Amino acid sequence: MSRDSGRQADAVSRRKYLLTTAAVGAAGLAGCSGDSENGNDGGDGSSGGSGGEESNTIESGSSAPATVTAEGSSTVYPISNKGSSYWNSNSPASDGEYWGSNDESSVAGWDQIDTDQNIADYFAGLYGFETTGERSNPPFATRVALSHSGTGCEAVRDGLVDIGNSSGPITAELDISEEERDENYVDHVVGRDGQPVFVSQAIYDAGVEQLTGEQIRGIYQGDITNWSEVGGPDQEIYVVGRAEGSGTDTSFRLNMLGDADAEMDVDTRLGQNQQVQQVLQDNDNAIGYMALAFSGSGIQAIAIDFEGTVFRPDPDAENTIFDSEYPLNRDLHMYTRIDEETPEGTDMREAAFLNMFLTEFGQKTFVEDVNYITLPTSDIEAEREKLPDQA
Repeated sequence: MSRDSGRQADAVSRRKYLLTTAAVGAAGLAGCSGDSENGNDGGDGSSGGSGGEESNTIESGSSAPATVTAEGSSTVYPISNKGSSYWNSNSPASDGEYWGSNDESSVAGWDQIDTDQNIADYFAGLYGFETTGERSNPPFATRVALSHSGTGCEAVRDGLVDIGNSSGPITAELDISEEERDENYVDHVVGRDGQPVFVSQAIYDAGVEQLTGEQIRGIYQGDITNWSEVGGPDQEIYVVGRAEGSGTDTSFRLNMLGDADAEMDVDTRLGQNQQVQQVLQDNDNAIGYMALAFSGSGIQAIAIDFEGTVFRPDPDAENTIFDSEYPLNRDLHMYTRIDEETPEGTDMREAAFLNMFLTEFGQKTFVEDVNYITLPTSDIEAEREKLPDQA
């Protein structure tokens, strides 16, 4: 977890950078109007259309708004990166695999979006951007980098990216107060993760299909060191943790150990979910925690008994790790920064991109389809309220 709460002295303000690269601010969108005939008033909370006639850029020698950049959490990465890929493809409405059509679509929620526009054109048009009508040529590009939650939070803090992806709260990642968070950032929650605890397949097959919260705490604090102590084989436990600065680590310490700074006794710390997955697959005595999206062969998510309530990795169980009551359940965040150029904290480019995730189409395609938990309708509506008004 990051302890550097100061800004880099030479960091470039992302808003000032955007102005010099022809980004769109609220002033740049003055006079733009949506085309309601091509818009959506069918229940996903969006209205508008193809954008206005005027240019959506600030004159500075460039003809297009700046690329929306994001960085951070490997947990949020599958959501953010898939959304970015779809956005940059700008697939036409007739492409049922990536965007869908009213007649041929397997995408849940498609009937909530009645448009014949390309995917990025549609969502960008809601915020007044000029559409292109061309595949692989969105109104502006998006780019997502993979690092850690702490790094993503630092990057958005320092003006190095537009969006900081984090699977842990920014208060813990940057060691700031809730007041400082509210003064400087907008927290866009795009989905949830029922963070599971996994064991190697050999341990699961030997009978360790369920542990109590106390037993897991004992393992991660060095009080339990052999699988035989929890009903497994006489074999030393190989304890895998996530790197400090990882939102998955921060959330695990907060929710399982009660404190983001809780001491842990682990054999190794790994930076990415993918690395934890690989270590558990390669060892026959390991335990680890990672995001739902990284379940795979050779490892098993276990049931956990928290004070008499057993939460199982089966979505059809009475109590499941997909439930909001599951103690390790956590929000997945995309943070934007409040500054003098954008006092609302989210500019029109960021809003257009983020809004794509906050629709039934976005929740199904970018959250549920990568094995995360979709937001309830009331939460989606609350998240949309954080965005600036559409054009």
